[in-house]
Amino acid sequence: MRAGIWGMGKYVPEHVVTNKDLEKIVDTSDEWIRTRTGIEERRIAADDVDTSHMSYEAAKEAIENADINPEEIDMILVATVTPDQSFPSVSSMLQKQLGASKAAAMDVSAACAGFIYGFVTAKQFIETGTYKHVLVVGTEKLSKITDWDDRNTAVLFGDGSGAALLGPVADDKGILSFELGSDGSGGDHIRMENHLLMNGREVFKFAVRQMGESSLNVVHKAGLTKEDVDFLIPHQANIRIMEAARQRLDLPIERMSKTVDRYGNTSSASIPLSLCYELENNKIKDGDVVVLVGFGAGLVWGAVALKWGR
Repeated sequence: MRAGIWGMGKYVPEHVVTNKDLEKIVDTSDEWIRTRTGIEERRIAADDVDTSHMSYEAAKEAIENADINPEEIDMILVATVTPDQSFPSVSSMLQKQLGASKAAAMDVSAACAGFIYGFVTAKQFIETGTYKHVLVVGTEKLSKITDWDDRNTAVLFGDGSGAALLGPVADDKGILSFELGSDGSGGDHIRMENHLLMNGREVFKFAVRQMGESSLNVVHKAGLTKEDVDFLIPHQANIRIMEAARQRLDLPIERMSKTVDRYGNTSSASIPLSLCYELENNKIKDGDVVVLVGFGAGLVWGAVALKWGR
């Protein structure tokens, strides 16, 4: 038995904040942001829209696309570092909202690599035969932990949610390989005090190296070569970091997802949001080999190679 994706869903807030808007509140410019990050705009949730609400909208769409009932979900995994509150968990709140009365529920905290960690956790439950349907959601309301007076971080982040419903798929489809890792010695480089703090230079050096290495590692673990990869879905943190991963795989630019320009860095939501976007635009076909790769605070990283389809 192999685990794969049955359905995807996404949600982004309606309110768009452009680089020009940020020029009015911090000492920055549209050109500076675009050339260094690739970001042009981001979505910011209203005060009365929290993480659980965004999770519900994305999850509902994923369940509909998977064509199952909420009562058939065995487990809910929500990857987030911006929960509504410390407890109850977002996953338990989501279970109630969905009416998934039979589902176990827990949150996963692995920052921007959270969706990958949740994805790999779901794989274990499905492939051991313990559960059949596992809902994995990457969701963040980063606007509530962003210091809007800090020009180094205020320009980077956005809000949103992406969800995947996983289940058993054909032996030649689904998750082919994965890699998870952590280097706690770099924990101070991205941390939460009163607001999100980041040492951009050190994070950049780490990410450029690790994204490329992890992408290649999962390809090789799957018994494939770079030439077998059809599409790359990198964590949407910074266009220069993403480009480094693409170049390690020798992929043409049109075969790498780029949503950082429209959504900014949405942390654990960025990979599922990007996957949804590419599916909506028919960029990923049945049988395609897709690499998902991300990194985040911890420092942590994760990557998955999968063959698309059921």
